[in-house]
Amino acid sequence: MPDLVTKTENSGYSNEFGRVARKLSSPNVGLFRQLRGISVVSGDLRNLSPKVRLYVEENVDLCKPDNIHICDGTEEENDNLLKIMQKQGTIIPLPKYENCWLARTNPADTARVESKTFICTENKSDTIPTPKEGVKGQLGNWISPSDMQDAVKQRFTGCMKGRTMYVVPFSMGPLTSPLSKIGVEITDSPYVVASMRIMTRMGRNILDKLQATGDEFVKCLHSVGVPATGFVESPEWPCDPERTIILHKPAQNEIVSYGSGYGGNSLLGKKCFALRIGSTIAKREGWLAEHMLILGITNPQGKKRYIAAAFPSACGKTNLAMMTPSLPGYKIQCVGDDIAWMRFDSNGQLRAINPENGFFGVAPGTSRSSNPIAMDTVFRNTLFTNVALTSDGGVYWEGLENETPKDVKITDWRGQAWVRGQDKTPAAHPNSRFCTPAKQCPIIDPAWEHPDGVPISAILFGGRRPAGVPLVYEARNWRHGVFVGASMRSEATAAAEHKGKVIMHDPFAMRPFFGYNFGKYLEHWLSMEQPSRQLPKIFHVNWFRKSNDGKFLWPGFGENSRVLDWILRRLDGEDCAQETAIGYVPKSNSLNLEGLKESVDLQQLFDIPKDFWREEVYAIEKYFNEQVGNDLPKEIANQLVDVKRRVDNM
Repeated sequence: MPDLVTKTENSGYSNEFGRVARKLSSPNVGLFRQLRGISVVSGDLRNLSPKVRLYVEENVDLCKPDNIHICDGTEEENDNLLKIMQKQGTIIPLPKYENCWLARTNPADTARVESKTFICTENKSDTIPTPKEGVKGQLGNWISPSDMQDAVKQRFTGCMKGRTMYVVPFSMGPLTSPLSKIGVEITDSPYVVASMRIMTRMGRNILDKLQATGDEFVKCLHSVGVPATGFVESPEWPCDPERTIILHKPAQNEIVSYGSGYGGNSLLGKKCFALRIGSTIAKREGWLAEHMLILGITNPQGKKRYIAAAFPSACGKTNLAMMTPSLPGYKIQCVGDDIAWMRFDSNGQLRAINPENGFFGVAPGTSRSSNPIAMDTVFRNTLFTNVALTSDGGVYWEGLENETPKDVKITDWRGQAWVRGQDKTPAAHPNSRFCTPAKQCPIIDPAWEHPDGVPISAILFGGRRPAGVPLVYEARNWRHGVFVGASMRSEATAAAEHKGKVIMHDPFAMRPFFGYNFGKYLEHWLSMEQPSRQLPKIFHVNWFRKSNDGKFLWPGFGENSRVLDWILRRLDGEDCAQETAIGYVPKSNSLNLEGLKESVDLQQLFDIPKDFWREEVYAIEKYFNEQVGNDLPKEIANQLVDVKRRVDNM
């Protein structure tokens, strides 16, 4: 077999390649010898900038793949990868739909692994606040540079033997946008390549830009891993769950992920880049990288605004971003359902882009009744993971009971026969997903790829709060709004390792995604308040409050447009709010309920029980003291004192 250098550089080294070669020749003189025998099966090393080529060759030396495939993002390449995965048994075709596929993961590899996710900095305090003595920190995990180096060496050495190394160049955000950033992911998973093609702008044009500019890029190294017991694995879904680890090194803009092929653990442009590394870049450059949807809303008078909203995963971001409004005359358009990168422009206006190119949405609960727009989006060119399979070549998950014929047989996400009404386990994994192109969304906003981003008028925080928290309230000012984000709490969901129904602190819906010390993150948010800037109003929403008999008090879904209507009227300065201890809530009869088919108990929905809020303030104070300590900004501590005083005086 011809060696790598002969195959790709037939006429000898180019000047650029020669510089890289000379850099590699000492002290690592053996590198090119170790590359001999590796075939470049697609692409050309000459199309890589020197920095990208060096990155690839260093990891070839570490991981020792049999082949290298430099991805170009073309339809032909994607078709070939799908054929490879189908042959391996990784994916199953879904003939009921157009170009749709089903993947089933190893049951041990189904969610984010927060306990195995680390940020690497020289000083621990740069990564996480110092918790109270005897208390386990919950705001991230730190690893030292030497321990990170050891972890990488132990896991990645020779991990790609017998496999192809894919080089995936991608842009987070439109390539022409000044808000966008470029990454290069190295992976041994064709599933990751196919998913990254959907979720990012991936292809040869990224390499062309890097070649022309010589720019830096975020380095993303991923392997599904090789179990420590030896090279014995399932070809359908290789993984190493016992040694899975996800590492971030902000100072070098590096991400390293090993052992998991699932979602955000392996699609490194998503949470790892867009939030953890993205938030550190944003801090350095003076902008915000947030776990937020972005939607455009036009009122009956034709006035359009954009709203960003932060909810924890599986708390309704996609449903809100794709809402079908029940209020006549309102129009919703979707910019993004998960990530917002926001920066103030020269006029002091906060502008946001969605850095992603697709939707990686939670399938269970998505239906014609809850999200018809999503249902019109996902049944073509989509990669489903861990949903159930139907005998007519389609998919099934909890929520589709009324949309699936009774005579259709169902195979659950583990590949076992499943019978409705008999089996007690869910047919689809609770964290099963659809990965689908955003441009297919029928209500995608015309400006969703505008390089300058869209202007943000309001920011919403929210979560699953079954008791005590009203449907909507407005923060008193920017500092109070930052406090509202910092004190967010929500029921845990299946998107993470935690058990459901436990009320967890999830500040800014970012608890699993902070790239640096949360106290410094709060300081960064507070620093956004400057005289020359038009700050968005901040609100808190809660669609999930329940009555004493456990039923939801608010119908949600399209009826949430009634809450947005009130928010827009507040942005217009309408006197439709009354002050309470926690913020401004709608005045009596100011929420537009005209045409609402269900009876709503507004008194319960907006009740602010004194005893509940005393306990809530105590829990927030305890959390700040134990988890953030001396890193808590004084402005946030003062907001806590003010809220406590107002609650006591209720």
